[in-house]
Parts: sequence; structure tokens; C-alpha cells
Amino acid sequence: MLPPLESSWNERLSDEFSKPYFKSLSDFVDTEYENYTCYPPKEQIFAAFDRCSFDSVKVVIIGQDPYHGPGQAHGLCFSVNDGIKFPPSLRNIFIEISNDTGSSLPTSGNLERWADQGVLLLNSVLSVRENSAGSHSKKGWEEFTDAVIKIISERREFIVFMLWGSYAKKKGKFIDRTRHCVLESGHPSPLSANQKLWFSCAHFSQANKYLQKHGILPIQW
Repeated sequence: MLPPLESSWNERLSDEFSKPYFKSLSDFVDTEYENYTCYPPKEQIFAAFDRCSFDSVKVVIIGQDPYHGPGQAHGLCFSVNDGIKFPPSLRNIFIEISNDTGSSLPTSGNLERWADQGVLLLNSVLSVRENSAGSHSKKGWEEFTDAVIKIISERREFIVFMLWGSYAKKKGKFIDRTRHCVLESGHPSPLSANQKLWFSCAHFSQANKYLQKHGILPIQW
């Protein structure tokens, strides 16, 4: 059984839980966690929602699936636990933030500090088998996270969505761009063919300018 969803999200997404795809997804995840090492720890699958309630969302960052190495993933996209070496994409994110805002590079890759300010760090797929990237894709997680994005787009205003790379950009079709700010760029991964479109994207300063324009406190990146 999947862990419970934080109450403000559960209230708005409860219809998803009764759909056939979600029952199939839940059974699949149970079987995977029973038979293989999977990440993040099962109780942290919905950590992004636990850390950032529906009404507190200001920014949505969309990742693909969790890190699949030991000790890395803890339920927030791109984030790693304290004391873990920065993965390449996260390192490039921090470099861009420093270049964009003038801030110093952080010592921790744990992005809970962002989530606590209203950044929903949402992977499209919320679990993965160890050392097997994409192993839990096309099992239902994508449909669930599509529903998350749709409900934010429909029921909130003035949210900043950051879509990095072609995979994340596909989620953009669910966002009403007349109500929200959508920032698109290449992916921060050094393996991305579009990496040249990542550096100097200035998404972090742009996001804060948009939030402030609408009377919303900016994010301390």
C-alpha cells in the first residue's frame, strides 16, 4: 500500500485513487518494494506533497524519476539527502543559481529548504528500482502527476512552472499559460544535448520577479 497523501492534496486528488490505473500502480509499487531495493524509501514517495501543501505552492519544478543510487533520493526531484555528493544535474542547477542571482554555492543538496518556501519538487515518476533508471515509468505515475499539474493549473493562479528538457516540457500541455508563468529551457544534465540552453536561462531570477509582480514573496534560492 502506498503511504497516505498529505491532507490538502488528498482532498483534491481523491478521485484519482478510485481509478483503475491507480490500483494497478499501487499493486506494482508494492510488488517492486517487496522484491527489490527501490528508491526513495517507500514512506517518502509523497514527500514533495508532505513538504509543500496545495495552498502553499508558488513554484513547480518537474523532474523525471528519482535518483536510483543508494542514499540519494528522498522524494523531492533533483534533491539529495544531506551529506550526499551533488549529482551532476544538481551541481549545474546550483551553478546557474549562483550565476543568475549572485548567491554562493550551497554546501547541502537537500532542497527541503525550497519546498518549505512553496516549491513543489515533483518528479513525473515517483519511484524507481535501484540502478535502473526509468524502471517504474509507464506504470501509472505519469497519469497521476499529470492530474497533479492539471489541478494546480485549474485551481490556483500565478504559479511558476519550470520545465527543463523535452521530458518536462511535455507536461506543459496541462498548464493554462494565461494564468501562470511557464519557464522552459534545456535540461541541466551535462549529458543533455541542450545543455547550452540551460546555462544563462535565468529561471530563478525570472521566477522571483514574476512572484513579486503578483504580490507573492520570492524564493530564497
